[in-house]
Amino acid sequence: MSNDRKVNENSKNEQLETFRVDDEGKKLTTNQGVKVSEDEFSLKAGERGPTLMEDFHFREKMTHFDHERIPERIVHARGFAAHGEFQVYESMKEFTKAKFLQDPSVKTPVFVRFSTVAGSRGSAETVRDARGFATKFYTEEGNYDLVGNNIPVFFIQDAVKFPDLIHAVKPEPHNEIPQAASAHDTFWDFVANNQESAHMVMWTMSDRAIPRSFRMMEGFGVHTFRLVNDEGKAHFVKFHWKPVLGSHSLVWDEAQKISGKDPDFHRRDLSEAIDNGDYPEYELGVQIIKEEDEFNFDFDILDPTKLWPEEDVPVKIIGKMTLNRNVDNVFAETEQVAFHPGSVVPGIDFSNDPLLQGRLFSYTDTQLIRLGGPNFHELPINRPVCPFHNNQRDGYGRQTINKGQVSYHRNSLAANTPSPASEEEGGYVHYQEKVEGRKVRARSKSFEDHFSQAAMFWNSMSDAEKQHIIDAFSFELGKVKSKSVQQQVVDMFANVSLELATGFAEAIGANPPSSEGSQVTKSSPALSMENTKKKPATRKVSVIIANDFNGPEVSSILDSLKAEGIQPEIISEKLGIVKGSDNSELEAAHTFLTADSVLFDAIYAAGGIAKNKAFYQDASSFINEAFLHFKPIGVTHEGKTWIKKEVENSKGVVVGENSSGFAEEFIEAITAHRFWDRQIV
Repeated sequence: MSNDRKVNENSKNEQLETFRVDDEGKKLTTNQGVKVSEDEFSLKAGERGPTLMEDFHFREKMTHFDHERIPERIVHARGFAAHGEFQVYESMKEFTKAKFLQDPSVKTPVFVRFSTVAGSRGSAETVRDARGFATKFYTEEGNYDLVGNNIPVFFIQDAVKFPDLIHAVKPEPHNEIPQAASAHDTFWDFVANNQESAHMVMWTMSDRAIPRSFRMMEGFGVHTFRLVNDEGKAHFVKFHWKPVLGSHSLVWDEAQKISGKDPDFHRRDLSEAIDNGDYPEYELGVQIIKEEDEFNFDFDILDPTKLWPEEDVPVKIIGKMTLNRNVDNVFAETEQVAFHPGSVVPGIDFSNDPLLQGRLFSYTDTQLIRLGGPNFHELPINRPVCPFHNNQRDGYGRQTINKGQVSYHRNSLAANTPSPASEEEGGYVHYQEKVEGRKVRARSKSFEDHFSQAAMFWNSMSDAEKQHIIDAFSFELGKVKSKSVQQQVVDMFANVSLELATGFAEAIGANPPSSEGSQVTKSSPALSMENTKKKPATRKVSVIIANDFNGPEVSSILDSLKAEGIQPEIISEKLGIVKGSDNSELEAAHTFLTADSVLFDAIYAAGGIAKNKAFYQDASSFINEAFLHFKPIGVTHEGKTWIKKEVENSKGVVVGENSSGFAEEFIEAITAHRFWDRQIV
């Protein structure tokens, strides 16, 4: 190496050295070097008051976070969407003046984007993660965005901590590992040191975080909002989406394998269902609390780490959403859609939930850089269906060609137009709420309970669901290298359940907790997925057959399955026509090379005689994996020789010869979805 090159390299290293910063042991400052006295709470008007715009630290921190990645979304980057329509069942005039919630004959267009949170655009879809469930209503009064998740609570109580949460769960910055996973040190270190996350962590370690389908998961608005009626009377409200097909999950081993077999599993499922005319349906529900009852609960209704138990505040079902059209262009629609919880219509307003208050600032700021400027509302997917008029002009991506010389309010040259609309004319008027208090960086003491609802969630689970949660903690913390972090998490979740903490402590080799555990005995049956309604429609059943199968019987069984909306798909030795004993024909869409057990909800081993003896071994392995994933299995004729005797005598395994009786029993098993108490062989 020449001396000149050495000098150049040394100079470059010296130059770079001036930019290298080690933050360990230093005091927290703003980017301007001002030392920060508090990084847990945004500045509010009183402990339960709204966040103040003068909080320069919060705005700087959130602005920097919003602009960290371009053009991909920083969170919810991996998403898929569809168009549809919403109809209210009955007028909600008693509670809100929002027009789209008044007339049951009116169909409101919607656009819904489902997403994972942690992964980038190329990541797998069946990872353990919360799922975004964002709905844009194109109402006659303007766009209303219900921007929620498939989990009703969140990790943090104040938006100022959102960048910290996402930094912790994203791939670690020193090696960019792992992708789309929370099973690593920084996430669990965040959890252990931010114990308000306990409730959300219980949900993400449950089966809710590995949904079977976007079509089979609930959605929640998460925050407390207000409904305001024509008289100006307000009620607190939480929003729910209830899937008509019921809520179902994958099992963890199955979810991991699907990530490799089909990383597009969820988007493919949604797209194919719509193409097949099996339109996903969700009923909209609301939980409503009178303003005078705000403080009548053992939790703060504004705390985003708390839910309102359905047994205490029933969910009123008020309408249905149907997704009936796939997008034409993923980039133009799914990627360019801009949601914002601040996009509301008259009759829907905000609460002082500090996480919601921060989101009202953050979303617009994010879209400015991701979509290239202030005119993202003019992109076709974001345009309201009603006309819009204001004095805003120019900017990147401007499409509107405004006529006239006036671009300001209060003018005589254009007769003072466009002019504000009165409340009677449909103008949005914010709900008048008395707000007073000292400007403080603090959190209300009513937000201090971090474990009672996490314990309630645990108490509400079935035995199988509890074991899945223990297994999830064991896997996640088994990937954590820091023994200290592992032990901190064990000790933390002893406050939720000694059974839980002891269970995963033993699995990861940590010390058992010394805490006395939670004294909470309350449960909420609605939280268990085992208690949700179940329908067999749209479940996929792999039908394993070979030539010379029993034609009349198989045909009858397939007809029975299809009559219930179940979707059979044929697997055989080769693609193409398979002939039955009566010369009937079925077309095989898969072989064992192109299909996998984890991609189906149930297995029907119909029988037949294969030329290749390896077919029987493949069929047996295929069925056994489904058995290990607790799925329904039906077998007839030669299919009985493809399963183990121990499998044949287990729950959820239907063996039969009579097509009508067999079909009925097999459909019942498919409806049940899983058989958790099955003996593993």
